[in-house]
Amino acid sequence: MLLERTLTTLQSRAESPERARELGRLGFLQWMMLLRPEASYPEEARRALTLAAPFEGTDPAIAVFTRLVRESLSRRAQPVEVPLPLPRRRGGARARRALM
Repeated sequence: MLLERTLTTLQSRAESPERARELGRLGFLQWMMLLRPEASYPEEARRALTLAAPFEGTDPAIAVFTRLVRESLSRRAQPVEVPLPLPRRRGGARARRALM
């Protein structure tokens, strides 16, 4: 259920390609942090890729998310570079209302 919520969040409109990259990276971090400690990482990664596949071509943030999941599967216990977004003002409530 948490994976589905993460994917739904990533499907929100990103106002720019850079914002889509930020959302994809944050979604990847959220997904990683919410994995159960006893879970098999390769199995969970394959499940995430399967659920995200239908949206990968139409949602840029999900494409970033799936690229990071694939990268993490292809490496052997190496850190994956996932930079956090730089803090900046995004318009607050007025900008959120304008998206509706």
